[in-house]
Amino acid sequence: MSARKSKRRTLPKENKEFEEEVIAIDRVTRVVKGGRRLRFRATVVIGDKKGRVGIGIGKSNEVTGAISKAITKAKKSLITIPLINDTIPHEIKHKFKAAKILLMPAAPGTGIIAGGAIRKVVGLAGIKNILGKSIGSNNKLSTTRATFEALGLLVENPYIKKIEKEIPKVPEKEEVKKDEPKKEAKKETKVEKKKTSPKNPTPKKETTPKAEPKAKKEEVKKDEPKKEAKKETKVEKK
Repeated sequence: MSARKSKRRTLPKENKEFEEEVIAIDRVTRVVKGGRRLRFRATVVIGDKKGRVGIGIGKSNEVTGAISKAITKAKKSLITIPLINDTIPHEIKHKFKAAKILLMPAAPGTGIIAGGAIRKVVGLAGIKNILGKSIGSNNKLSTTRATFEALGLLVENPYIKKIEKEIPKVPEKEEVKKDEPKKEAKKETKVEKKKTSPKNPTPKKETTPKAEPKAKKEEVKKDEPKKEAKKETKVEKK
């Protein structure tokens, strides 16, 4: 058994350009003169998760045939979506038959907050942060068509693109290097302050001016009794 297993060769997997997602497989009937004719209908979404997405609908007597037809049609109906920071540039509302769709841009880290067919279409388009809501019908086919048309109606915002070009993205390593000269400059300023300051800080304390007023007060007090003695002698002489 081991020898047989070693002889088997595994074929290399082909790198597919687009990822495929089957949204729904329905059994449909067509009434003909002889009776009802049963077939299968497959709705498929394809995308490269880089801004390109397409949808296709295929019908066949077998499920595999219907899916392959849907994929070929989806490749023919590809559209490119303008993405800004992994989200859509603006809010959009769209209606297709009974289905109503609301798509809103979201901040980074929000994720895909949407359900059903909207989630699959948006995920394959490469949108990572978005808020979506299906307001009208719950039919998968009509909601997929509504989301696809809504994404096709998105318009690029040139103002945001200009801001992104003006702000250069600096890597983290360079930021660390830029911070180093600031530290060196701070050290230099500290060294300069030390140089300018005198070596002997003791002479700064001026003891003489503080002592002078005390001495003056003492002298005044000493002189006062002399003046009084002189006045007494003058009075005695008289």
